[in-house]
Amino acid sequence: MQLREGSYFIQNQKVTDLAERFGTPLYVYDGDKIIQQIQSIHQAFAGIDLKIKYACKALTSLAVLKLMRKYGVDLDVVSPQELQIGLLAGYAGNQMNFTPSGVSFDEIEFAVEQGAFVNLDNLDVLEKFGQKYGSSKPCMIRVKPNVAAGGNAKIMTAHEGSKFGIDIRQKAEILALVEKYDLKIVGLHQHTGSDVKEASAFIEAASRVFEFAYDFPDLQCIDLGGGFKVAYKEGDYTTDMEKFGAELSGFFREFCEKYGRNLQLWFEPGKYLVSECGYLLVSANVVKEAPGRTFVGVNSGLNHLIRPMMYDAYHHIVNASNPDDSEQDVYDVVGYICETDNFALGRTLNKVKANDILAILNAGAYGFAMSSQYNSRLRPAEVLVLNGEAHVIRQRETLEDVLRNQVEIDVY
Repeated sequence: MQLREGSYFIQNQKVTDLAERFGTPLYVYDGDKIIQQIQSIHQAFAGIDLKIKYACKALTSLAVLKLMRKYGVDLDVVSPQELQIGLLAGYAGNQMNFTPSGVSFDEIEFAVEQGAFVNLDNLDVLEKFGQKYGSSKPCMIRVKPNVAAGGNAKIMTAHEGSKFGIDIRQKAEILALVEKYDLKIVGLHQHTGSDVKEASAFIEAASRVFEFAYDFPDLQCIDLGGGFKVAYKEGDYTTDMEKFGAELSGFFREFCEKYGRNLQLWFEPGKYLVSECGYLLVSANVVKEAPGRTFVGVNSGLNHLIRPMMYDAYHHIVNASNPDDSEQDVYDVVGYICETDNFALGRTLNKVKANDILAILNAGAYGFAMSSQYNSRLRPAEVLVLNGEAHVIRQRETLEDVLRNQVEIDVY
């Protein structure tokens, strides 16, 4: 979002015009930003056989998935429903890897039937896979390298206490099952967490996975997950993709040389690809003065963007209706849900009045995807700005959507 000519714009679309045209609350995605993020990863790993697997749990809107596919990005899916949405977006089964955790084996069978790469993260399911498929179907193994990294304890996924992956110390049990069922292990996977700040955490995890890999002769890829850090506020630390790519590329080449042949390197970015493309536009319902504080109550809440309440996540907020920073005040920006429901506390904003449009930034990842109908409120519409044109990619919900699957019975 850029400030020019006294107004805020997403590409050539004036933010307040988008709010007026499509209503609020409204999710808006900048397609150019998604393309830019894809290109930054490829540039960072130039010369490496690289495959990006978008972790689509971050945002599964069909139009976004089709944009990813157009630019050569495959999918990482974590449920049969995400896999089916991927198929609807035009992906072939073998362009998706299925990486669930603790699911029933029928989900694994469904993914195999669709031709997806299945990523097995516990010994029990590895044995069941061997019993059913033996060497007839390839599979991947998710290992837990016991590395703690990430922006919040709730989004760290590779430490010793995490539920994800088979502990790397259980290598002997894994190899016993591989030998017992003649399993064809074509990839090893790990995911350290989200908002990983230092390349050193990836290097440490990668080194453990590389060492683990030498006993698996049929590998086609090493999947190092995602978790690259994006900026949430001015001056925020971000992953230096150019530096990170240079460091890890050299490390990966050394591994491939020792392994005896070149493998494909996979990454599964989610937030990195879509976080900064997304904006949640909301309207100020009320400006409420109280002793020692001023509340701005908006027409949205944790039902539309739960991250601030769930992860204490910071989202920058801009008064899109008032770009004049000569007069500012400190506000608590709060939602309309009947819960403690804060977007930001003690936030300095350009003077806010009722009906102003506030833009909540970095809302592309885990915004709409984690939204709900709590308080029986409606989910927002979604708009994708692509090549300068604003396209509705999801209609605003109606009460009919809320009631759709309810069944009336006679209780009298």
